[in-house]
Amino acid sequence: MTATTTTAARPIRELAGTVGFWYFAIALIARLPYAMIVVGVLTMVVDARGSLAVGGLTSAMVGLGTIATGPLIGAAADRYGQRPVLLIAAAVQSAVLLALVAVAYGDTPDSVLLLVSVLAGATAPQVSPLSRARLVAAIDRMHVPDRGRLQESTMGYESAVDEIVFVFGPVLVGVVAIALDPAAPVVAAAALTILFVAAFALHPTARTPVHADAVRRREPARAVLRPGILLAAAGTFATGLFFGAMLTSLTAFTAEGGFPEQTGILYGVMGIGSAVLALGVGLLPRRFPLAWRWVAFTAVLVVGAVWATSATGAMSMGFALALAGCGIGPTLATVYALAAARSPRGRESTVMTILGSSVVVGQALAAMLVGMLGESAGAGTALWAPVIAAVLLLGAGLANLQRSRRLPGGTAVAP
Repeated sequence: MTATTTTAARPIRELAGTVGFWYFAIALIARLPYAMIVVGVLTMVVDARGSLAVGGLTSAMVGLGTIATGPLIGAAADRYGQRPVLLIAAAVQSAVLLALVAVAYGDTPDSVLLLVSVLAGATAPQVSPLSRARLVAAIDRMHVPDRGRLQESTMGYESAVDEIVFVFGPVLVGVVAIALDPAAPVVAAAALTILFVAAFALHPTARTPVHADAVRRREPARAVLRPGILLAAAGTFATGLFFGAMLTSLTAFTAEGGFPEQTGILYGVMGIGSAVLALGVGLLPRRFPLAWRWVAFTAVLVVGAVWATSATGAMSMGFALALAGCGIGPTLATVYALAAARSPRGRESTVMTILGSSVVVGQALAAMLVGMLGESAGAGTALWAPVIAAVLLLGAGLANLQRSRRLPGGTAVAP
């Protein structure tokens, strides 16, 4: 296991020689605020307004705001560079988050609270997709014998970091809220945003010679609507559906089983397995192409999701989620690697934010629909929703595989 981990980390060490080791620490912490905001807002609003319904709606508005502006922030970064866009977003979002605290505990209508929540999501700095775009640009500057493998390993690393952040971000919210105050996680997110997103923006990788050249040679915006990129976006949308459906149905399952406190632990089992397997995608042989990886790992996810429908307790559910994690992590890393290879010149940030927003759209939609399904029909029925999401993801993978076979040479990464 140690040898495998060391081998998987080697490409990242090579990349770190170009971008600097501190880059990875800064980019990781800079993602934490958004992972904290959705749950942090829910916790704070329930405490401030005494209503779970208002808290849930407010949290959903944060996601809606992110969906609405994510691709626009990516397009702005492609046009003007990441540094000014991130600095403006960090400053504005920090101010909006502090305003949200004041509005939540103030004598204001719920409509105002919902409006400020939308703004909180709309100003999210989009660190995760912009980090992917930045590292793709860094790889383009490197003289390495197998650039494709390095890019796959990098997308695997990025997917693993996202999993870790979104598993432990809500845990951090709970710890801070209990230790200090229900509003403290939102205030902490504002502080982390102004400090670490700004540091991420000011890192030397924010503006590279590759970016300057890409601005001159940037392809038209319609290029992001190529079929290969749309298929990748469909894949991340289905992945978001799975995440939202799995977490919501799992919550219903643990509540009915009488162990709701284990929801986070069980979901974390899937997240940790997903992160570990995502890190290893760069070790896969080149004769196992990206298009086939998408299909193969999603098939593992389908099996894990079906197994979860027959779980009778925490132990059996944990095993099912561990298997599902072995499928979802490598699949997500593979989809991002395909999208990175297919990105039009000068539109890398736009493509990555489209994929990231697609995850958020799917997650929010599934959480809403499966929440209603679980309440009306019970956990047993709700647990079939992740199966449907996994099957949709498999269908997108099969469509991508079929398309790659029709292309000259059967390449899986052509636009």
